[in-house]
Amino acid sequence: MKILLYAGSLKTVSRSGVGEAVRHQRGALERLGIEYTMDEREDYDLVHLNTIFPDSLRMARRAKRQGKKVVYHAHSTMEDFRNSFIGSNLMAPLFKRWIMRCYGSADLLITPTDYAKGLIQNYGVTNPIVALSNGVDSAFFAPDPEAGQRFRSRYRLAEDTKVVLSVGHYIERKGVLDFVELARRMPDHEFYWFGFTPLYMIPAKIREAVETKLPNLHFPGYVNRDDLRDAYCGANLFLFPTHEETEGIVLLEALAAGIPVLVRDLPIYADWLEDGFTVYKGRSLETFERGIRGITEQTLPSLTVQGRELALGLDLDAVGRRLVELYEITLHSGADRLKNQILRPGL
Repeated sequence: MKILLYAGSLKTVSRSGVGEAVRHQRGALERLGIEYTMDEREDYDLVHLNTIFPDSLRMARRAKRQGKKVVYHAHSTMEDFRNSFIGSNLMAPLFKRWIMRCYGSADLLITPTDYAKGLIQNYGVTNPIVALSNGVDSAFFAPDPEAGQRFRSRYRLAEDTKVVLSVGHYIERKGVLDFVELARRMPDHEFYWFGFTPLYMIPAKIREAVETKLPNLHFPGYVNRDDLRDAYCGANLFLFPTHEETEGIVLLEALAAGIPVLVRDLPIYADWLEDGFTVYKGRSLETFERGIRGITEQTLPSLTVQGRELALGLDLDAVGRRLVELYEITLHSGADRLKNQILRPGL
């Protein structure tokens, strides 16, 4: 079995969760000794697609014509396309139609969560579909006091400075407006948002928020994997005020790194992130502020041990084994048999 991890347009999403998901897939296949290529000119048995650009749909159709199997990772939904870039709300219905065409080309669809699976099934997509986490490198994103010290030294932060961290694109859906407002309300905390989006792509109110001048509000931009790990280890908590997700790889990284996590109370997190056990949840600016203060002032119990245990269950080794199993099933099953086999309990 040889897998083609299709690399077309990958550079466009290399600094996004999709880009990180592909890196996870490569790492998992390498750990398990599964032969793969990212060169479409080489021979292969199954192509695994992660992007929804036109070249990916062309690749899927070409693979089908050649008798190859197609696995499509459904990272995107209409819901998480909304409130992102300029014109995204207007284009959302067209975006939905487009991704249905892309996903309809697959022998098997993989979504990161059951929540995302339900959204796509509700669109009317009838292909076999299974939920499988993007996973997390829990050995790399692990509690490390020295890494935390590097972060604080790099940004000249005293040991007792209270630091709130978030990671993501500069888009409304990610909760950047609430992040800025919380920084305004909490001048005794330092707020760091890592990630970057070209400002010409986002609406004016988001540009204005990112350019807000507050002494405790920082947008350092995109940082590499090592620096991000240091930030997780050095901050007091990870705030994830996102309004919509299909999973959230940065959330898994934060849990693995042993940092307290405060998330928005969303349907996607209702079943697998327990409020007060693995994470804390908030619904409004007021509850976010109370949660932040409760965590940084240590009036709320620490949940980091349970959070890391959850992340360990989604380690790349376990996710990779299930992914390879899904490849094998797809390669050796017809459509009806495939639907029956993937319905059995898995990750």
